[in-house]
Amino acid sequence: MTKLDSNERWKTKMVLTDHVDQYEGQQEQQKKIGGALLTNEERRMVRDLILLPYIDEIVSKSMGEIERSGNVLTKMYLMCGRYIQHRISKDTWDLQKELKRHNVRFVADEQDDFISYYKIYFRGYDEQFGLTRDVMRTEISLRLTRYSSELGSNLKDMVKGFS
Repeated sequence: MTKLDSNERWKTKMVLTDHVDQYEGQQEQQKKIGGALLTNEERRMVRDLILLPYIDEIVSKSMGEIERSGNVLTKMYLMCGRYIQHRISKDTWDLQKELKRHNVRFVADEQDDFISYYKIYFRGYDEQFGLTRDVMRTEISLRLTRYSSELGSNLKDMVKGFS
């Protein structure tokens, strides 16, 4: 609702029908795409896209440690790590594509001791978005657990195929 909508004086003014149609079309379009607010789904996608490089780095470090160890199952662990890295890169690509479709982009803004801030630009607006380290750790742990359980279910399906 704009200032003009609540002002009774404007109702008596003569307006071209083309302008009314154009105004109503703009209002409908803003309602369809979420208007001036960033939706929760878009926030989740931005958060995930911020966290995925950290997850990839953690998996890469773990794979490096496994390569240096003298473990008998090194090759299997490395294959699991590569699978998780493949899923991370696929999810990153999908999220980038979806955010581009929604016309949402973000850049790192500043980093405090416990909070990382990002600037989100969307549909002509901008907003500051912050993630605390605790939230990042929790989300990374949840995402790694999800990737591992997905890998486990795929392995179970594969073993069932051999039986």
